[in-house]
Amino acid sequence: MDAGLLAWGRRVKRRRRRNKIPPLWFFTDAARLPNPLPVIATLPRGLCGVVFRHDAAPNRLALGREIAALCRARRLVLVVAGDAHLAARLHAGLHLRGGRRGVLRLPRLVTASAHDAAELVRAKRAGAGLVFISPVHETKSHSGAPVLGAAGWRRLARLAGATNAAALGGISGQTIRALGKACAAVGAIEAFFPKPQQ
Repeated sequence: MDAGLLAWGRRVKRRRRRNKIPPLWFFTDAARLPNPLPVIATLPRGLCGVVFRHDAAPNRLALGREIAALCRARRLVLVVAGDAHLAARLHAGLHLRGGRRGVLRLPRLVTASAHDAAELVRAKRAGAGLVFISPVHETKSHSGAPVLGAAGWRRLARLAGATNAAALGGISGQTIRALGKACAAVGAIEAFFPKPQQ
């Protein structure tokens, strides 16, 4: 795991003791990591959340159950991306893509993604407690897509108001510094991969 990001997460956790939302979030990615369980097993207890995507995985329910059990054992927060029914089955929170609600009843914890001001407003109206504003920097997931940069992220984060603003996209222990104290959490994929042994 990125040591700089881990240190940042611990500082944020100390600074925001009353905030129950974890500062570090691992986003599963079926293409880069078909089996996310080994990475989830290494996430620091009580400091991380997991956004379970793996939308097209043929074993999504079974994998989701394994992830939910591991998250409970390690005191990690779990949200399911875009599927309220699966979130309910796993007793997990829900991650709204683009802030789109799409369901009448929401779980206790709702996160969302937002790529522009309209999606951010939609996420706030949907009741998201944490909004991942992205992409801050170029990512492998969306190669060539326009990026916000640190200044663009800070501008959208100001619009979030009381909603916790998170950063996603090319986030590391180096890039997080430019976002300032408005950043309540970060999401990443490869930053959470175990570092290879030398």
